[in-house]
Amino acid sequence: METGRLPLFCFFVALIVAFVFTRINVRLIRAKIGWFGNVSVGDMHIHHVVFGVVLTMLGGVSGLLVSGVSQGWYALTAAVFGVGAALILDEFALILHLHDVYWEEEGRTSVDAVFIAIAVTGLLLLGLRPLGWERPDGTPQGTWLAVGFLVLNLMLAVVTLLKGKIWTGMVGLFVPLLLIVGALRLARPGSPWAHWFFAPGSRRPRPWKLARAQRREERWRRPAIKVKIAFQEFVSGRHDLPSSRLRPRR
Repeated sequence: METGRLPLFCFFVALIVAFVFTRINVRLIRAKIGWFGNVSVGDMHIHHVVFGVVLTMLGGVSGLLVSGVSQGWYALTAAVFGVGAALILDEFALILHLHDVYWEEEGRTSVDAVFIAIAVTGLLLLGLRPLGWERPDGTPQGTWLAVGFLVLNLMLAVVTLLKGKIWTGMVGLFVPLLLIVGALRLARPGSPWAHWFFAPGSRRPRPWKLARAQRREERWRRPAIKVKIAFQEFVSGRHDLPSSRLRPRR
């Protein structure tokens, strides 16, 4: 690609393909179809996050070695890195909770992580840059005004994320106008911001503000979450098993 985005494109495609293939594979394992089964060494189950770590190390280090040698080899190492990233993010919930929640409700966190990675990579492929650190022509900005703009966007992004607006915060890194909206609007009731500033137990509890946030959650957020969960389960399968501490994995 003339834009120099071939490695990023290969990473993007590999991330999606590897995630889809992995989810198909684990759903077939769960359904006990054909020859599909878990990888084990003796009684120890080897999670695919382990293979992901190996591939990201292999792709990352190889990419550092060949980045200035060949665009084609660099793109190949980016694809290897993308496969590894997909395997790691598909078990992101396991890393977060430090126990196997793959088919539990908490396991949806892994799908969220993959969707965010795909969305951010897609925006980068479109030429957008986080926090507005480049001019439209692609050259870095170097004025104090540009630095101030970047710091302001970063602060707005932090506030937006603390208010529990994850998607607004992530996409807002590339579309700063969304960060202004996210930072000004009322925080979600279960967010750190709500816990610190108006929920019960905060320095200045404001029941009316919490009630307003809960009404918004019920009216707007819950229907959107139901649609998101339906799409997640269409892609990745239902997360409806009892705790993995009480049953063997997949």
